[in-house]
Parts: sequence; C-alpha cells; structure tokens
Amino acid sequence: MIFLDSAGSSLPPPQVLDEVIGHLRREAEVGGYRAAAEREDDLERAYPVFAELLGCEPDEVAFTDSATRSWLTLVDSVPLAPGDRVLISEAEYGANAVALLRLTELSGARLELVPSDESGQLDVAALRNLLDERVKLVSLVHVPTNGGLVNPVREVTEAAHEAGALVLLDACQSAGQLPVHAADLGVDLITGTGRKWLRGPRGTGFLVVRREIADRLRPRLFDHSGADWSGLWEYRFRQDARLHELWEFGVAERLGLLKAAEYALDLGMEHIAAEVGERASRLRTGLSAIPGVTVHDLGERPSGIVTFTVDGLEPSRVKDLLWDKDIVLSVTSEGSTRFDMGRRGLSSMVRASPHYFVTPAQLDEFLTVVTGLR
Repeated sequence: MIFLDSAGSSLPPPQVLDEVIGHLRREAEVGGYRAAAEREDDLERAYPVFAELLGCEPDEVAFTDSATRSWLTLVDSVPLAPGDRVLISEAEYGANAVALLRLTELSGARLELVPSDESGQLDVAALRNLLDERVKLVSLVHVPTNGGLVNPVREVTEAAHEAGALVLLDACQSAGQLPVHAADLGVDLITGTGRKWLRGPRGTGFLVVRREIADRLRPRLFDHSGADWSGLWEYRFRQDARLHELWEFGVAERLGLLKAAEYALDLGMEHIAAEVGERASRLRTGLSAIPGVTVHDLGERPSGIVTFTVDGLEPSRVKDLLWDKDIVLSVTSEGSTRFDMGRRGLSSMVRASPHYFVTPAQLDEFLTVVTGLR
C-alpha cells in the first residue's frame, strides 16, 4: 500500500500500536481503574513531554478526546459580549466556522473575515486594518486542510496582541509535521489532534493555554476533574490548563498519544519537517508535469499537504480509482473550507499528504498511476 493520507488519519508506528493494545489487554486482566493506577506516572509524564513538543510549560498543557473538543472548549471560554468582534481567515476550517457562527449568534458578537493576500495566506496588512479594541479573538488555522500553505503565525500574533486580542491557533494539521513552538509563535491558545501527523491513536487531542492569559478565560462547564467541589454549594476550579479536561478518558489512547509524541521528539521535529517537505515538493513537481493535472496549492511557505484535480474526473472518482490500486489518499470538499474554496471556484480536490515513511519509489509509482488515469 502507498499511504498518502496523514492529513486524514496517519499510520501509528509499532510503539503506539503496542502501547494501546497492551493497555487494553491489561484492562481486561485487572480492570480499568487498577490498570490506570499502574500507569499513573506515565500519564503524568505526558504533560512535560507535550510541553517539550509544543514549546510551553507542563501546566499549560491539557488533553481531550479530539482537536475539535480542544478547540470547542477553548473558544467557548473566551468571554464575548454584544459589539465584540472575532476575526477568522479564509482558510478557517468548517468545524471551527460553524461553532463560531453559533457562538457569535448567542453572544451578540460579530464574526468577520480577514482576506487572503496574493499568495493565498492570511493578509497581515489587511488584518492590521481590521484590528481595534473590540476584537477579542483571532482564530488562525496554522496549516489549512486543503491549501498546501503555512500561515504566518508570528506576524498575526504580534498584530493581534497590539490590539489586545487573543490568538487561538488551530494546529490540527501542523503538529507532527512542523515544529509548533508556543513561545516562539507567541500564540495564546493551541489545539491539535493525535491521529494525523503525530501518528497517534484516534480519539486523542491536546490543547495549550498560555499561563499569562488563563484568567481571561471563562469556561461555562467543567466537571470535578477541572474543579474541586469544595463545599455543598461551592466549587473551586483549577488554575492550570487541566481545567479543560474531563475525568473520563481513554487511558490506552492517552498512553498511545504519549508514545507518539516521544517518537516524534526522538526523530526530531526539524528532521521530520524536512522529510515531509521534501516529499510534498516531489509530489507537486511531479503532478504539475502531468498533462491534465492541476495542482491547487497556495502560500509562500508550502506544507506537507498537496491538493490537485484531474481534468474530466471528479476528485471522489480519482480517490476511488487510486484506492483500487492500493494508494490511500482523501478528498477535501467545499464544506470543510467554504470561504477559501468558494473564492477559488472549487467544490472539491484530491488531497495527498505524504509522511516521512513514504519512500521516493512509492511517490514515483503514485505519479505513474495518476498519469495513466486519463
């Protein structure tokens, strides 16, 4: 099989697989509570490991069951009132967009769009023109699901902070393929998933809350893991990022996520980024040379996501034909990034996302198969 869908759900390495299956077997032997107690030190170790991976402090890290859960709990904690403004880019992801539409509808805040520049990434100059003291949040997708670009996070953050706005970075498609360092990027909040480029299990997510802004968040709901029931009619919530966690979680999956993060750190994120970038560049060059194939990637800095169409074939048909050849990739549709794809007049594209484990020979075979589709 040629696997080109790490932007969807990647292949876990053996260490992750063994950890997850091994813990599930242990739960079958002694029960979930005792099995978890046996791994308490490892579960606690996940916080400093992810702090190293994400360039933050351990108390700024929390875990959830998905990137979407992480993103929802954080965005719902940002206090919004009538007249407040929230800014998003044209690359905003569908799940984020519908949540913000609902949130601003309930709060009376306004949701506004920051245009893209000529390269397709967020226009920082246009952002500066939109910013004022009413902007409470800038939502930024680090690597869009469909555009092949990397947004200019540091520049966006500097501009937003000058106006007093928080920056929420969706790192769903960047964590695991690129270095994501909270301190260097300057962002206030980060969300991400385990199942994509980190090669962790499904049902895992993480978030970062910068310590300096934690008291600006006002979560509406939490359980007795995020807060202490301190009296019959009183509670006292945690002062760190774990306020956003729930007591119940999949222990096997959390341990697998830890293994995935340790594996990525052992390989080195700079090394991973170089390997992913080289493979994506090889695909873009090869696809661009095939008659009838159009590459649709944007931005000044490319990511590991490569999007394309084949003349005369619907993207879903291309995906099915390639799956029949044991080539696994996916289709990105307008519903996932309506602002961007509507602007470009696209309804769907084929998405290939090669990780470092894909060999040059496999990439060449993929290009040969695509050449023969027409």
